[in-house]
Amino acid sequence: MSSKYKVGEDAIAHFVTFTVVGWIDVFSRETYKEIFIKSLQYCQENKGLQLHAWIIMTNHVHLIISSNSNKLEYLVRDIKKYCSKQIVAAIQENTIESRKEWMLNLFNYAGKNNNNNTNFQFWKQDYHPIELNSPTKTKERLNYLHENPVRSGLVWEPWHYKYSSAIDYYTNEQGLLKIEYL
Repeated sequence: MSSKYKVGEDAIAHFVTFTVVGWIDVFSRETYKEIFIKSLQYCQENKGLQLHAWIIMTNHVHLIISSNSNKLEYLVRDIKKYCSKQIVAAIQENTIESRKEWMLNLFNYAGKNNNNNTNFQFWKQDYHPIELNSPTKTKERLNYLHENPVRSGLVWEPWHYKYSSAIDYYTNEQGLLKIEYL
């Protein structure tokens, strides 16, 4: 899908957002968040992904990423493609997922109505890359990302949210993923 937002220089950090189709709260389950985290770890270790900040909300993900060795659009493509297949398969195999039929029907409907897919569509097509080419823009996006669970009423403080890099930025502790500070 074409967008007015385009990836700039790959080595410059970009703020990107991945949104689940229909804003489905897939990531309210820890098992699906773990799949996403493993994908990011793999890309960090094997594909040159530099992860500067991240958060997994219930129905979308924000990342601040860059790469000195790979095109960001390829990294985003690979992350989204791998995660969507793995998460849909996990939903299909999850015998205690109370929302299984509903979610799979919505993913199937979205996939059948998009020429770029053959079956399920998990993510919305666009990822809205914003090049963080100034300290002001970087600080604004970093704060926006980390304050997301506070604004949503999930936690009192950003660093209390487990699935975020806020703990890395606000405390002396390390979070779930290795990050490269901005």
